[in-house]
Amino acid sequence: MKVVFIGDIVGNLGRDTVKRLLPWLREKYQPHIIIANGENAAGGRGINAAITRELFEWGVHGITMGNHTWDNREIFEFIDDEQRMIRPANLAPGTPGRGSMIVKANGKELGVVNLIGRTFLPPSECPFLAAEELVTELRRKTKCVLVDFHAEATSEKIAMGWHLDGIASLVVGTHTHVQTNDDRILPEGTAYVTDAGMTGPRDGVLGMDKDTVVRKFMNGLPARFTVAEGKWVLSGVFVDIDETTGKAKQVRLIRVDEDSWIAT
Repeated sequence: MKVVFIGDIVGNLGRDTVKRLLPWLREKYQPHIIIANGENAAGGRGINAAITRELFEWGVHGITMGNHTWDNREIFEFIDDEQRMIRPANLAPGTPGRGSMIVKANGKELGVVNLIGRTFLPPSECPFLAAEELVTELRRKTKCVLVDFHAEATSEKIAMGWHLDGIASLVVGTHTHVQTNDDRILPEGTAYVTDAGMTGPRDGVLGMDKDTVVRKFMNGLPARFTVAEGKWVLSGVFVDIDETTGKAKQVRLIRVDEDSWIAT
């Protein structure tokens, strides 16, 4: 099974980039299933129903979220009913939505788990215990399982990779918006990347207007961040999974920007 994971989509430019490049991604990687992190898709904070529908219409098969899940309150109106979207599983019991799903497309089935880290982020339940429980549960239905670990600390994400080695097919980090150059297959067959990177404005600061962010660092005063404009970048991960074992056969980074992209 071939899977493409698209790193955090940020704002209008991020969505436009996904729409523009999805045909190219399908042609180049021939993915059976495409998953995207959408927690920054609406103005850089949260997601709404219209954007969710757009992403599915364009060809995304499943959406994961993160610490900005609830920033757009409209999500409370549809997250319980949307079977193709998940939020971090290790939130408090009774939180709307779900933390895992099975995505079906092109005759394939992929289990997907969304988790959030506890280091430098608001309190949550243990992601390691939740990961082991949910991945094991999904593997009863499909050997192929992707885990989106939305976390700040690289050490926490690396630890999760080792924790799930041989159980998950791919453990991919999100949240920091900076793609890491450490794609590898761990000894027991789990593909791992500390952070998939982001999809959106290339020349901002994590997708936000750079001048506003620089001023805040210099004067420490409150500032309203807005999504940057300018040239785009798309970042993500490609993984090829052995469907009989759930182990990764190949993993590689995807990163293309406005200056390097050549349409095929």
